[in-house]
Amino acid sequence: MLVNLNSEEFSNQIKNDNHSNIIDVRTKMEYINGHIPKAKLMDIYLPTFASEILVLDKNKSYYLYCRSGSRSYHAGLFMIENGFTKVFNLRNGVLDWHELLETEKPSD
Repeated sequence: MLVNLNSEEFSNQIKNDNHSNIIDVRTKMEYINGHIPKAKLMDIYLPTFASEILVLDKNKSYYLYCRSGSRSYHAGLFMIENGFTKVFNLRNGVLDWHELLETEKPSD
């Protein structure tokens, strides 16, 4: 079952889950402009997205997000349909991320 979390729940879970895997399903440009620390970019629009997801360990926890929660929700459904059991979606995406000061941005 895909679990939708608000930003506070999402933040608390990734901090308390020693095996959390954070996946940013936005585009590379969106990711470069700022992302949640330790997030791995896996652009849902790329043709390699499904194959990248399917090689992940299905027993680990995955925390997905995008800009508004829609792309990550659909990515999460794809994961659940393919046997993943611990998938969490940031319901309103980074638009609702309450720790915006903690997004990583590249240094100049």
